[in-house]
Amino acid sequence: MTQSTDETVSFGYERVAPEEKTRRVGEVFSSVAKKYDIMNDAMSMGMHRGWKDRFVKRVKPQPRERILDMAGGTGDIAFRMADQGADITVADINQDMLDVGAERAMERAESEDTGSLVFTCQNAEKVDFASNSFDAYTIVFGIRNVTYKDKALAEAFRVLRPGGRFYCMEFSTTEWSGFKEIYDIYSDKLLPRMGQAIAGDADSYRYLVESIRKFPKMSEFESMIRAAGFVNTKVESILGGAVAIHSGWKI
Repeated sequence: MTQSTDETVSFGYERVAPEEKTRRVGEVFSSVAKKYDIMNDAMSMGMHRGWKDRFVKRVKPQPRERILDMAGGTGDIAFRMADQGADITVADINQDMLDVGAERAMERAESEDTGSLVFTCQNAEKVDFASNSFDAYTIVFGIRNVTYKDKALAEAFRVLRPGGRFYCMEFSTTEWSGFKEIYDIYSDKLLPRMGQAIAGDADSYRYLVESIRKFPKMSEFESMIRAAGFVNTKVESILGGAVAIHSGWKI
């Protein structure tokens, strides 16, 4: 069945053609690549570091395990997992983000217990890896930017070996009353200004806020993970759902 030429997808609050979304998301991350990690610290007041440590503890990387870290451009998650001895393939659709990660990798101190790191430009909707290739698949703060999330989930399922595990951390909608209103004001008013002040780019961070608002609620996204074939799915809520860790298994 062919796709309709009238099909549109969300780019923040806009509806655009799928190929335009892919292009514009690429422009967003090319624009912010050099300041991405600094902005993460500023936007989350440093809390993203604890969230990522918590995420990696859930993944439990093992020495010599093969893990695909999708949308992992700057290496934040990959470095943590490689430090535990896992062999990491860092994949991202944006070469500018990968360049930042590869540069950081060259500056890291490694030991004989550190796992390997490979950086490769890949589209999450169609990756160049054989089926049943990886022990684990991780994607952190990346899947909401994918044009067709169901295709990315299907690819995650395909490349995992039987018994492999899927872990995703993504922003969502907080369910804490009171905090939600404060969080919305912070997101709408302050984050674009911070983006302008630190990265010289308010529009990209305005899009990032909008992309979070458009992302499915936790229960809806868990249903999408199950629909891709994963079992024993779980959701771990952080800050009332402002951030969520999703997991599932391929059997």
